[in-house]
Amino acid sequence: MTKTSQFDLTDPKIYNFWTEVSLRYSDQDDLGHVNNVAYAAFVEAGRTDLLYQYVDYDKYPKLNFMLANVNINYLQECHWPGTMRVGSRLTNLGTKSITTGYGLFLDGICRATAECVNVYFDTDTRKSVAPPEDLRAKLMDILSE
Repeated sequence: MTKTSQFDLTDPKIYNFWTEVSLRYSDQDDLGHVNNVAYAAFVEAGRTDLLYQYVDYDKYPKLNFMLANVNINYLQECHWPGTMRVGSRLTNLGTKSITTGYGLFLDGICRATAECVNVYFDTDTRKSVAPPEDLRAKLMDILSE
């Protein structure tokens, strides 16, 4: 079982947001399975979809997120063709960061899990910042779901 804080990332029931990514023939490597670099791209698709779902960037034009850390646990190989379902959720909120968790599912089987730490970033000062209080409150509500 792969866990981050109190969440079992291999359990599809914990996810409140999903992104579907089509596997490409070019995602395979010489061993004939989907390469680890492709898994990172699947996590990135889930991560950006999740953050854009929850943050109104028009309301906060100088706020963005910078990826500070990503960890991927490869659980089972997979092969083209297919559609990877990436489950995404918030797992923790720091004072200047947000942690998100992911499960990558193909044919109903969890093939990998991942965790990303993103730092809130002011695009003018190029420094990490605390999020606006209303955004933090919204994210706390989402985390408690």
